[in-house]
Amino acid sequence: MATDNESFLRDQDSTVSRDLFSVPSVLLCYENLNGSCVRNPYSPGPRLILYAVFGFGAVLAVCGNLLVMMSILHFRQLHSPANFLVASLACADFLVGLTVMPFSTVRSMESCWYFGDTYCKLHTCFDVSFCSVSIFHLCFISVDRYIAVSDPLTYPTRFTASVSGKCIAFSWLLPIIYSFSLLYTGANEAGLEDLVTALTCVGGCQLAVNQSWVFINFLIFFIPTLVMITVYSKIFLIAKQQAQKIERMSDQTAKASDSYKDRVARRERKAAKTLGIAVTAFLLSWLPYFIDSIIDAFLGFITPTYVYEILVWIAYYNSAMNPLIYAFFYPWFRKAIKLIATGRILKENSSATNLFLE
Repeated sequence: MATDNESFLRDQDSTVSRDLFSVPSVLLCYENLNGSCVRNPYSPGPRLILYAVFGFGAVLAVCGNLLVMMSILHFRQLHSPANFLVASLACADFLVGLTVMPFSTVRSMESCWYFGDTYCKLHTCFDVSFCSVSIFHLCFISVDRYIAVSDPLTYPTRFTASVSGKCIAFSWLLPIIYSFSLLYTGANEAGLEDLVTALTCVGGCQLAVNQSWVFINFLIFFIPTLVMITVYSKIFLIAKQQAQKIERMSDQTAKASDSYKDRVARRERKAAKTLGIAVTAFLLSWLPYFIDSIIDAFLGFITPTYVYEILVWIAYYNSAMNPLIYAFFYPWFRKAIKLIATGRILKENSSATNLFLE
């Protein structure tokens, strides 16, 4: 959610922060327009490398999350309330890769915005919205995993398709309404009118966010994060207790009678572990940015430009990480990728393929 006031100030002193990499001459975003922003591109070597790194992240986010969505929506075996949450999360990450990362790549590399004022505001809304959508999805996924691990036998009747649909609707509607209302009403710039006027130039796309809304943005991130940490702590405590209970059982009759429950519990624990890794990756990716944003808002925007860019792109890259996590931990996802890549999903009744058979 790269919308803070520090973006204004960083762009003004970006020449200093890029001394080691920038070209020697002073350039403008629009050479023939008065009031153009200063353009500070990187020199050819680092520029090419960073374009490749950022571009690869965008492609991975789009293609990887598209594979996740196709797998879950196509194969009937994967049609479950929990997996629909995962598919919806993949959709948010897919949209980050499609609507945010490519344009942010150009802005980061050229220090200019060439896509018009209208899409500048839309781009920022997409940035804020899809990040918040991911946060809420991960929060609901953690609650889903807690129910599944704590009581696996009654879980199917408690977390139904209807409940999953309501979680998905809430996760999308609230962030979209919030971000578009905030940015299109101008509430984010309240009290910053003089600063905005002084630092506005042609070819820039940095929207100001006052301290109040920076703090609210942080709370939107922090509260679901606190819920996720609390819930996953309980999940792993329950998993540890279940494992110890299984180890202590010596009565073969008891083992036989509980075998189905144990198998279900083990499966749910494995799913919780994998999704817990996804949650941890999300927090490690976004937490540095949010901490920096709230510190900067109250200490006068002291973070150097290159540090800010690093934090933003670590956060963006999170959208490409989940498909890699699923591919590493879920054999069914690897099998689904093979079926999609080879075109076998186009065959009749391919949706009925058993993905859990080796």
